[in-house]
Amino acid sequence: MTSLRSVGGRAARRWAIDLRPLRVPAYRRVWLGNTLAMFGFQLTAVAVPVEMYALTGDSLWVGLLGVAGFAPLLVFGPWGGAVADARDRRRVLLAGSALLWASMLGLLGHALLGGHPVALLALVTVHSTAFAISSPARSAILARLLPPELVPAGSTLNFTTFTAASVAGPLAAGLVFAAFGDARGLPVAYALDAVLFTGLVVATVRLPAMPPAPPAEGEARRGGLAGILDGFRYLATTPVLLLSFAIDLIAMVLAMPRALFPEVAQERFGGGATVGWLYSAIAIGAMLGGLTSGWIGRLRRQGVALVLAVVGWGVAIALAGLARQLWLVVLLLAVAGSADLVSAVLRQSMLLSYAPDRMRGRLQGVNTVVVAGGPRLGDLRAGAMA
Repeated sequence: MTSLRSVGGRAARRWAIDLRPLRVPAYRRVWLGNTLAMFGFQLTAVAVPVEMYALTGDSLWVGLLGVAGFAPLLVFGPWGGAVADARDRRRVLLAGSALLWASMLGLLGHALLGGHPVALLALVTVHSTAFAISSPARSAILARLLPPELVPAGSTLNFTTFTAASVAGPLAAGLVFAAFGDARGLPVAYALDAVLFTGLVVATVRLPAMPPAPPAEGEARRGGLAGILDGFRYLATTPVLLLSFAIDLIAMVLAMPRALFPEVAQERFGGGATVGWLYSAIAIGAMLGGLTSGWIGRLRRQGVALVLAVVGWGVAIALAGLARQLWLVVLLLAVAGSADLVSAVLRQSMLLSYAPDRMRGRLQGVNTVVVAGGPRLGDLRAGAMA
């Protein structure tokens, strides 16, 4: 009996999420700060559309929030990556965090004083700009905080936390609005976001200095547009990384189904709470995939596994489109979410493992654009084809 328990325990450890990165104090502080910040961000992500609709009563204005949020990512994501490679990444993070915090306080003040939809769009643009500037540096520091063998596990923990926040955050926002109403719930949500973000600021302040890596022999360190172009040239000459970006972008553009969920819920399943299940299924699957991800760090052929994960995403989405039972659609979407989690972890691990430190910020900037833009282009494609 004891031997059976021992075998079962070892099997469970092989499958359960790898928590060893949390033994590294600097990573543990950043991970905890990110967890709090991600949860708070989800509160704001719900509050901003609610506020915009309350101000205008027009869904077109709500849709414009997507443009205000995506355009800065497209412009400042690559630029933030170039800055992260040319400057101390800790200082870049602190500067981006200060701008993020200021935008959160701006949203809080806007909600308290009563504002204008154009002002809200401007605040969202500032918030997205700050995120675009700091995100590449925040992702690139992982390889400096952890030894190489723990990078996949650290990436998995980060993605799993983000997914869990994507599930729990909107639910918490709903509770805030249920308890306080829309008018008072808006400043409460923004204030909670600002308070929770403090944890990430403290973790960043406690990081050691992270000066840029020395340039390669015969290469000058360049920022701005020249540095961005250097990053794209490096990506073009590194097939492993280029294909990892391309395969993810193709999967998101051709098989992202979110824009169809309202129609599917109404036409196939009669509406009601169905649409909530459809929107949450992918995130729930990704979270469950993360909790059973202990095997990812032991993969040897990451490229093959990445292709299989993307194929799994596409097949699960296609089967969900053919299914006629709600439980089966939700199950297949959850499978797709789990496959997406695996592909995201592998892509991030490959980026941090293959790219030299002097290029990681710029490549993370490209990754920010791909991750943010791919699903939005997929929504556009799905809506146009419906």
